[in-house]
Amino acid sequence: MLLNWTVMILYNYFSAMFVGPGYVPLGGTPEKSQDCMYLQYCKVCQSYKAPRSHHCRKCNRCVMKMDHHCPWINNCCGYQNHASFTLFLLLAPLGCIHASFIFVMTMYTQLYNRISFGWSSVKIDMSAAKRDPRPIIPFGLSAFAASLFALGLALGTTIAVGMLFIIQMKVILTNKTSIESWIEEKAKDRIQYYQTGETFIFPYDMGSKWKNFKQVFTWSGIPEGDGLDWPVRDGCHQYSLTIEQLKQKADKRVRSVRYRVVEDYSGVCCPVTKGVKTFFTTPCTEEPRIALSKGDLILATRGLKHWMYGEKILDSAADGGIRERGWFPRKCVEKCQYDSETDQPVDGEKKNR
Repeated sequence: MLLNWTVMILYNYFSAMFVGPGYVPLGGTPEKSQDCMYLQYCKVCQSYKAPRSHHCRKCNRCVMKMDHHCPWINNCCGYQNHASFTLFLLLAPLGCIHASFIFVMTMYTQLYNRISFGWSSVKIDMSAAKRDPRPIIPFGLSAFAASLFALGLALGTTIAVGMLFIIQMKVILTNKTSIESWIEEKAKDRIQYYQTGETFIFPYDMGSKWKNFKQVFTWSGIPEGDGLDWPVRDGCHQYSLTIEQLKQKADKRVRSVRYRVVEDYSGVCCPVTKGVKTFFTTPCTEEPRIALSKGDLILATRGLKHWMYGEKILDSAADGGIRERGWFPRKCVEKCQYDSETDQPVDGEKKNR
C-alpha cells in the first residue's frame, strides 16, 4: 500500500511538472478583431491575453487559466495540469498519514519491550529487545532517531500540503483560480469605493459544485475545452471578467502616485543600509525588487509601512517597451509635489500609461 501511494504521488507530481499548464499562442489574436478592445495586450508575448490567462514572469509566457507559479514543480499550475497538481496535494498527505501510522506503531512495539519502570526512574534499553524471537531488522538508537525524524517530516507534510489541498478545492468548487478570487475581491472594493451601483457576477461559476468540479477533473484526465474559450453562466458573456480587469487597470492608473527617487537602491531583497525596520519587514513575496537611481520617477500603486510597489517611469522608445515593476524601500523616495488635476505627467509616464 505504501508503494502504491508512492507511485501515484510521483505520477501526478511529474505530470504536473512536465505536462505544464498550457500557454497562449505567441502572437495570438481573437477571431473577431472587435474583441481586441475587451482584452489586455501582452508586450512580451506580442499577443492578446485570452480570458482567464495571465503572464507569468518566471515562465515568461502567458499561461492559460493561471492559478499560480509553484516552485515545487518549477512550473505554473494552470489549465492542463490543475487536476494533476491537486491530486498530488491530496495523495501526498494520505501517503504521509499512512507512513506516520507505520512509524508510530514501529516505535511503540519496539519500545514496549525495552522500557523498565523502577521506583524512581524509567529506563529504556536500546541495546536489545527483551523478547524472543529477535526482530528481523535491528532497532537501535540510530533507528529510533531516524524514525522520529521521519515521523516529524511526515506530520509536517500532512499539515502543510493538506492545507494547500483545502485551499485548491475551495477555488475549484467555485470554478475560480487564486488570481480570479483576488480579482473578484478587487471588483467589490472598486464598486464600493466609487459607489457605481454595479453588480459584478463571476462569469465562470456554473452554480453547481459538481459542474465546477467536472471543469477540472475528468475521467480521461484531459480538462474540458481548449483553454481559450470557456462556458459562462446566464447573464454573463465571454469577456465579463476581462472587462472588469480593464476597469481595475484603469482605476489603478488613476489612483497611482508619482514619486521621485532621493536615495540609490541596488535592488537587493533585504537591504542592510536602509534601516533595521526596512531590513526586517521586507515583503514575503516572489515579486521582484527594482533598482533605483537618484532622480528616477516611480508610479507607486500600493505599499506597506516601510516598502512600496510601483513601476519605474521609462522612455518607451529607449527601453523597447519593457516595464520595470517591483518593490523598493519607502525611505528611498519622496512624493512629487504637484496637482494631479492640473499638472500633466511627463512624456515617459504618458507612454507607459
